[in-house]
Amino acid sequence: MTFTSEQGDRQTWIALLLIVIGLVGFGTVMVYSSSSGLAQFRFDNSNFFLKRWIIRSIIGLGFMALMMRVDYRVWRKTARFLLLLGFLGLLIVLVLKVLGIGKIRGSYRWIPFPGGAFQPADMMRLVLVIYLAESLTRRQDFIEDFKQGYLPHATIIALAMGMILLQPNLSSALAIGITSALMLYISGIRVAHLFGTGLAIIPVLYVIVFVLEYRKDRILTFLSPAEDTQGTGYHVAQSLLALGSGGLTGVGLGQGQQKYFFLPDPHTDFVFSIIGEELGLMGTLGVLVLFFIFGRLGFRIARTAPDMFGFLLATGLTCLIMVYAFINIGVTTGVLPATGLPLPFISYGGSSLMFTLIATGILINIGQCGAKDRGALPKRSPVWTPRAFPRSGRPLGRSA
Repeated sequence: MTFTSEQGDRQTWIALLLIVIGLVGFGTVMVYSSSSGLAQFRFDNSNFFLKRWIIRSIIGLGFMALMMRVDYRVWRKTARFLLLLGFLGLLIVLVLKVLGIGKIRGSYRWIPFPGGAFQPADMMRLVLVIYLAESLTRRQDFIEDFKQGYLPHATIIALAMGMILLQPNLSSALAIGITSALMLYISGIRVAHLFGTGLAIIPVLYVIVFVLEYRKDRILTFLSPAEDTQGTGYHVAQSLLALGSGGLTGVGLGQGQQKYFFLPDPHTDFVFSIIGEELGLMGTLGVLVLFFIFGRLGFRIARTAPDMFGFLLATGLTCLIMVYAFINIGVTTGVLPATGLPLPFISYGGSSLMFTLIATGILINIGQCGAKDRGALPKRSPVWTPRAFPRSGRPLGRSA
């Protein structure tokens, strides 16, 4: 039996789709398990968060299905307009902050509306990837030039990160910065330019972290987590306690104790900790494996993209979701300082889930298009697929 490249492409995006549906389904179970007690206490309804999650999941999956049917090349034509919408959303948040509207948990990150709130940073992280993919493709002829290839993109990224920092939302800004840096590197931007920017950012980060006391406390707690387990280190201490008490197979689904007012935000930022407590090491490893496979499939779709724009867009979308997952899991396991990023597909949320599913829909559409007619290729091969784009500038032939 002959296995064609088209069949391989089809199996790749179908496998990705099944993994995403599986993660959202698993998220539904964990949102209910981790939030039922909290919902009963706050709203006298244990299904409060579950019902809202199901509605948001259905809407998000609907958008994903729609994006799967929209040719990804459409986003290249609308990239600049989408970027303007992203900046408009961030500007509205800052205006509302000046007016004292939309403050939730000490930050002005949301645009409130009846029945919920919208977080423009979630939209910006998606539209910025689309814009960078379009602009980096358009500027490939002088991608290594500082003024024409690097500076315009660095300016846009810095402006987006700066507006998000003013909310304040350092974690989202850093996640966007990391994803953007990966896209710049993969597109062929000179490493010296990226390295120089990294050095220049260090004193800026120092000021941002140590001027605001709560950020300073988080860093100091991260460096010495055992010194204040009842104060600034409480979140991480309870998270590690949940993970440790789960053992190999967990205490049983729904039987965890840390979600009962010990672990803050058990259904959002620390849902991975509840997974560890109730399903044990096997459950957390299962989640890690699914995200690893997601990343592999996403990068495979990027490798077989029809053109440079599809390659960069698929790579950026995959990196975006993987960076968020890595940061969330890193925080819950004490590897990274505490932040407020959700675990993609699993943590309770609205705009975060919706834009993550939209990004996945676009990624799947790139996989559907296959690799029939590639255009300009990147000068530097991605480290995870070193044979996909050889340095000769011509793609390797595909098996028939």
